[in-house]
Amino acid sequence: MCGVEFAYDAVKALDGVSLAVDEGEFLGLLGPNGSGKTTLLRCLTGILKPKVGAVLLDGREVLSMKAAEVAKKMAVVPQDTTTTFDFTVLDVVLMGRHPHLGRLGRETEKDLEAVQRAMKLTGVWHLADRSINELSGGEKQRVFIARALAQEPKVLLLDEPTTHLDLNHQLEIMDLLEKLRAEQELTIIAVLHDLNLAARYCSQLVLMSHGRIRAMGPVEEVLREDIIREVYGVEVEVRKHPITGSLYVVPLSTMKSRRAAKTKMRVHVICGGGTGTPVLRKLVMEGFEVSVGVVSVLDSDYEAARALGVKVIAEAPFSPISDEAYIRNLEAATEADLIVVTDAPYGRGNLRNLEVALRAASQGIKVGLLIDYKSFPSTRDFTGGEATKLLRESLKYNNVFVANTVEDLMRGVNLKGERAEPRLTSEASRL
Repeated sequence: MCGVEFAYDAVKALDGVSLAVDEGEFLGLLGPNGSGKTTLLRCLTGILKPKVGAVLLDGREVLSMKAAEVAKKMAVVPQDTTTTFDFTVLDVVLMGRHPHLGRLGRETEKDLEAVQRAMKLTGVWHLADRSINELSGGEKQRVFIARALAQEPKVLLLDEPTTHLDLNHQLEIMDLLEKLRAEQELTIIAVLHDLNLAARYCSQLVLMSHGRIRAMGPVEEVLREDIIREVYGVEVEVRKHPITGSLYVVPLSTMKSRRAAKTKMRVHVICGGGTGTPVLRKLVMEGFEVSVGVVSVLDSDYEAARALGVKVIAEAPFSPISDEAYIRNLEAATEADLIVVTDAPYGRGNLRNLEVALRAASQGIKVGLLIDYKSFPSTRDFTGGEATKLLRESLKYNNVFVANTVEDLMRGVNLKGERAEPRLTSEASRL
């Protein structure tokens, strides 16, 4: 495909698209709705005629070839597999032999062998006499793949082959496609919406946006956090799965939700042991400027902060807070409009986090204690009572308040970015 442009009336759907697909590749076409994926697929098959540019198949322009000649080399599995007539499964698959039929249009022994082979490859031979309208979604999808294989093509094109299928059938179809690619030496081009399925099965990806190719190449080069953020408008974290070894994408929040509530208010979160994760996510989505400290690099709150793009002050695993980390933590706290202290376990190693909170409170900075004041001394204080003592001392300041839930905490924060009046629960004295 070289410099292809296509438009529906005045609406340009493809804008200078060029790509080459090597033999035996599994290429995934990705992109938001309306990005041009299906139009590109239709231009590849010759269903749509590009306004500018050309599509080549084995060095020949597709539009210069007869339809039957193209169908012998390239088969399509459409997105819509609904059928009006009550054909048997065998009848549906036999339709794939149409490009190979002679002048009389009758199937030969060779045609029947090709159909049987395609049906066995896709696991639908036992359904030959069943009505196509009686099958489940996954079975029906296999039948239409068998029909495409009956054409004996070199290239298989699929438009959203896993749409409307449950997880089990999605994996079955993708496993089948990969098996066909490997064993039948097929080149596969598939429009996909699921980034994680694409990452697991495709060897190459094309990510489209507004009719253009935004990124193209191996999975690792295309599924990057910055590219996904730009194309989909979503904050994500891209990780490598420890079992499959493939990349997978974890959506975090939409850029729209973050931009809508953007504020200049700065919040510093003192947390650990996963207690800060729900707070961090809520604050980031509400548009606050957030920092975290001090947490171990092995702590789940550290991972959450990194995933959310939050500035984090970290310490080496199983190490007490160093003077350097303490100073950086204190600086971040004193520059904040609000400090949130979560219900983390406090021992000798991280006790200095509470010292930072107390010093900031003494300087008039608003501090929210997101703690379970009833159980804290017995379940969270591993310092012989020193952590509880620091918290009690901080409660002497009018700018310190206690919240029992994240929702309570957010109610104590003025979302306009101004300092809210402190709200201290009477029960906090039980600490």
